[in-house]
Amino acid sequence: METFNRILVSSHSGWRWIVLILLVVAVVKMHAGWKGKKTFTEGSRKLALFTMIAFHLQFLFGWILYFTSSKVDFFDGMMKDALYRFFTVEHSLMMTIAMVLITIGHAKSKKKENDTAKFKAIAVFYTIALVLILAAIPWPFRTVLGAGWF
Repeated sequence: METFNRILVSSHSGWRWIVLILLVVAVVKMHAGWKGKKTFTEGSRKLALFTMIAFHLQFLFGWILYFTSSKVDFFDGMMKDALYRFFTVEHSLMMTIAMVLITIGHAKSKKKENDTAKFKAIAVFYTIALVLILAAIPWPFRTVLGAGWF
């Protein structure tokens, strides 16, 4: 089980870069399309879709880790320990909210009639999700969390 967890943690940590790159590109492109009143092309649709799929895969890795990691534990006083509180409550909750926002943004864009509204739906929901994700990542400079760059 320990080897499985190490592989999964590495996958989860490495895949975040792909998710972040896709999400930043999608946010920039969707804001540009919204503000520039551009045409919502097949490329825009695919970028939004692949971003959502990449995040859903990352979310799946995370939920498997949630139930197998030694950094997640429910015990009396857990909320006083920064490491356990972060992974058991904060990280998982913010990432769940981000996943819901990305999914809603993608779904809303599919129902919109005009291109500007499609861009706007994705831009707004994906941007809020990106802010939450950036706040919820256990960045290496957060030394109490014991995270690394990969």
